[in-house]
Amino acid sequence: MTAPNARERIVPRLIEDELKESFLDYSMSVIVQRALPDVRDGLKPVHRRILYAMNELGLVPGRPYKKSATVVGDVLGKYHPHGDVALYDSLVRMVQSFSLRYPLVDGQGNFGSVDGDPPAAYRYTEARLTRIAMTMLDDIDKNTVDFVPNFDDRLQEPTVLPARLPNLIVNGTSGIAVGMATNIPPHNLGEAVEAINHLVDHPDASIKDLRKFIKGPDFPTGAIIYGREGIKECYEKGRGRIAIRARATVEERESTGKQQIVVTEFPYQVSPDRVIEQIRDLVVAKKLEGVSDLRNESDKEGIRVVIELKRDAVPMVVLNGLYAHTQMQTTFGAIMLALVDGAPKEMNLKELLEHFIEHRHTVIVRRTEFELKRAQDREHILEGLKIAVDNIDEVVKIIRKSKDTPSADASLRKRFKLSEKQSAEILNMRLARLTALEITKLEDELKEVRKFIKEC
Repeated sequence: MTAPNARERIVPRLIEDELKESFLDYSMSVIVQRALPDVRDGLKPVHRRILYAMNELGLVPGRPYKKSATVVGDVLGKYHPHGDVALYDSLVRMVQSFSLRYPLVDGQGNFGSVDGDPPAAYRYTEARLTRIAMTMLDDIDKNTVDFVPNFDDRLQEPTVLPARLPNLIVNGTSGIAVGMATNIPPHNLGEAVEAINHLVDHPDASIKDLRKFIKGPDFPTGAIIYGREGIKECYEKGRGRIAIRARATVEERESTGKQQIVVTEFPYQVSPDRVIEQIRDLVVAKKLEGVSDLRNESDKEGIRVVIELKRDAVPMVVLNGLYAHTQMQTTFGAIMLALVDGAPKEMNLKELLEHFIEHRHTVIVRRTEFELKRAQDREHILEGLKIAVDNIDEVVKIIRKSKDTPSADASLRKRFKLSEKQSAEILNMRLARLTALEITKLEDELKEVRKFIKEC
C-alpha cells in the first residue's frame, strides 16, 4: 500500500471553522495546563511538577541544597516540556517570602528582592523543599492520588498532590488565561485551619460563620486592609476589590526636630523603590508639597522608608496625598477562580474550603485502603510463618525430603494449606528467625497487625 500524496491529505475547511476550533483547543490548553490552579492542591501544573521532582531528587529539609539548574533540568526533562526561563521564574517565586505567605521552596543565594531586583541565574542559586512543602506531598506513595504518563510516556506524574496544606487559600494565586483570570489573596494558616475544622463539624455553616475565623487576607508584605466591604464581596460572591494601605507612622527626628513619615510595610507586590520614584516625580511636578527629603533605610531587619517633611507641613495632609497619588494605597482585585474537575469555576469562600475538605476526605480514604491492604497482606504472611514455626520439625523434614524448591513448595502448600506467597516466605526464611526471641517478635508483630486491621 502506497502512502497518500500531499494532495490526498488536504481537507478543505472554512477558515472561520478552523480558527474557532484551533483557538478553542489553545485556550483550553492554557486554562487547564498553564494558567489556572487546581482547587484541591492550589497548584498550577508547573508548581506541582517542581515540588514532585524535588521530592524525587531527595531535596527535602535536612538534606543538602542542590543547584537550581539541577531542578530546572530535571523538571524540564521529565515532566514539563516548556521553557527553562519560565520554569525558573516559577521556582524563584516559590522561594520568595514577599511573594508567598508560606514559601514552598527553601532557597540559598540571590532569589530577587521586594524592590524588583532580578534573581541570580539558576547556575548560581540552590534550592530544597521547605518543611511546609512536605505536607503537600505527605502519603503520595500510598495510592492517595492518581498518576498519569508524562509527556513522552516514560514516567508517571501525579494529577494532583495529597496536600494536607490548604495551599490555595493560604498562599493564594494569580494567573491570566484566555478570556479569564484568577487572583486569590493569601490568608493566615491558623485562621484557615480553624475555619476548615468548623466547616467539617458544621457542614451547614454560612459564610458569615466562616468569617468569624477568617477575618480577611493576610498578605506576606503586611500593610493595612482599608475597609471591610471588599472582603465581604470577595468571600460571598467570589469577586471583590480590597483596598490596601501602607503602614506608616509620624515620628519626630531628634537631631532636627522635624517631623517625618516612616513607612514600614507596603501593599502586596508593591516595590518600595518604585514608590520613592513616584514621590520624587510628584515633588518635582509640584503635585505634592511638604516633602523635604526621601531616604530608603531598609535593611535585612525590614523595610523602612523615611519621608522627611518641611517644618510647616501637616503630616496627615501629606500622608493622604501619598495614599491618593502613589502605590502606598492599591486595590487588590480578588477573583476566586480555580479548576474544579478540569473546568474553571468561580467560587465563594465556603466552596473553596468544601472542595479542599472533599479532596482530603478522598485522600484519607485511599490512604486507609492502601494501609489496610498492606496490613492484610502482611497478616497473611505472618500467619504462614506462624504455622511454620509451630510445626518447624515437620517443615524441616518436608524440605529435606524434597528434591528441589518447587517440590518443597508444593509439599508445604498441600500439607499446611498455605498460599503461594506464604510458602515462598517460609522457604526464604533464615534460620536465625527460629530463635526464641525472633519467634516472640513474630507473634508480637502479628498481634499489632491484627489490632491495626481491626481499628481500620
